[in-house]
Amino acid sequence: MHTTSFQNISKVLCFLVFVFVSKLSNAQLTDLARLEYSFMPKNKSDDHYTRLRGLINYPIELKNDTYIVVGAEYNQILLNLEDHYPFDVSGLSKIHVIDLNFGYTFKWNDNWRVGVKFNPRVASTLTKSLVSDDYFMNGGVYLINDRTKDENLKRPYRLILGLTYNATTGLPFPLPFVSYFREINDKWSFSLGVPKSNLKYALNAKNNVQAFVGLDGYLAHLQEPSLVNGQQVDNISLSVAIGGLGYEYLFTKHLVGYLYTGYTFRLNNVLRNEKRDEIYKLDDINTFYLRTGIKFKI
Repeated sequence: MHTTSFQNISKVLCFLVFVFVSKLSNAQLTDLARLEYSFMPKNKSDDHYTRLRGLINYPIELKNDTYIVVGAEYNQILLNLEDHYPFDVSGLSKIHVIDLNFGYTFKWNDNWRVGVKFNPRVASTLTKSLVSDDYFMNGGVYLINDRTKDENLKRPYRLILGLTYNATTGLPFPLPFVSYFREINDKWSFSLGVPKSNLKYALNAKNNVQAFVGLDGYLAHLQEPSLVNGQQVDNISLSVAIGGLGYEYLFTKHLVGYLYTGYTFRLNNVLRNEKRDEIYKLDDINTFYLRTGIKFKI
């Protein structure tokens, strides 16, 4: 195989992971509001990563069980880089990811619902005025078979099939999306999909525990590019794969507090050039992970 072909294939495989952290998960389809804090230290270092996140979605009912959903999400990512680096890291300290959410859903037949989601995004350090490289376009089309309220089923389920497009992947075509949730009995349930799969156990009506695996991360444009190893750096990305345990407390049926803690089994924090080729690896050592917050869901 030619070197160029191998590099192209490697690039495709690397950026496939960003599809799964594009916030098109089942949780995002059902959350109406969320406030969240994440923390991840760099192993054997004073560096650490924190993220503050807030989102709101507002459904507008039309007729014939049809809805329009409008909303927004804001992520502020703080990179506390205390180690010594052979270049200026001041421009990397704060990253902003802003999404606008536009959705439309209608009943297709007795079992299936169609959903369309459109997400213009700004992902940037925002140290200057916005430029074209700060903008990204994401979206998806979904078929949803939700039988979780069907009293005739002994094991209710929800299946979501779709196609998603994410501008941060660098791929000019949509990719498949699958999410499957099923209740095993009154205590046990599971979800299979990306960016998160879990096995959940209900301790009682108010408390749930779970084991989970998931993906997290971002890609953003640097408005003040710098030279690293003689090459210009234009973008920064983080991708992590995590496994761990989670706890949920149900204040009401729809209002939930949660805490997830675990350890990464893949971590890649990278500075990239304009073509998104890797220039400098900030961190690739697995470490502790914490995420906590409160959400209001359907």
